[in-house]
Amino acid sequence: MGNAGHDEDTSRADLRLFHTGEHPCGYWPQRAARDLVLDPRNARMPQLYPMALDWGFRRSGDIVYRPHCRGCRACVAVRIPVARFVPDRAQRRCLARNADVDARVVPARRSEEQLALYRRYLKARHPGGGMDDHGAAEFDQFLVGAWSEGRFLELREHGSHRLLAVAVTDLVGSHALSAVYTFYEPDELRRGLGTLAILRQLEWAARDGREHLYLGYWIEGHRKMDYKRRFRPLEAFDGRGWKDL
Repeated sequence: MGNAGHDEDTSRADLRLFHTGEHPCGYWPQRAARDLVLDPRNARMPQLYPMALDWGFRRSGDIVYRPHCRGCRACVAVRIPVARFVPDRAQRRCLARNADVDARVVPARRSEEQLALYRRYLKARHPGGGMDDHGAAEFDQFLVGAWSEGRFLELREHGSHRLLAVAVTDLVGSHALSAVYTFYEPDELRRGLGTLAILRQLEWAARDGREHLYLGYWIEGHRKMDYKRRFRPLEAFDGRGWKDL
């Protein structure tokens, strides 16, 4: 799992991992899924998190997990090498189409405006998915968490300052950003706000001299995951290390 230095060996010495029970897969409902989870009671989770991302894990709330399903390896952890990324024609058009959108990084604290946008997004994009009744408590539990060093990247319409999107982003040491979750105005689909959020996160990472932007999991042939493949080059974790996809 990469080059382990003395500090990493020390932090791994008493690292505990758990398997969850089987549950319905969030991507292929006909399949059963289970996850490998880092001990959420470990007080060193902020220090372990960058290492876990490098091993293909992901954060959801305070849980750091990796899919570990019987007979299925469809979920592939992916990340963008920031210095090598070049936007393609469609991504350049997305930036031009959203020239009137301002981006700013704010602390990861819920506002009523953000919560209202989050609820509109869930009702429009995930009706009946179990999340469309989320309120303030679920927002904080899922998107803020207790120990992560997160920020909210807000995208606002210039002039009106209308909130269009929020990209929940973790600072991963000084070397990376991790795109945790993005929600946006469902009535503004033509803007391509999901793509714009990643492009602005890449600009942020480049500004800070960070090496990677982690994008979570990509699944070949899944329509909700195809957009990740358009960011090139894209690196994938094969269980041993990271290689160009």
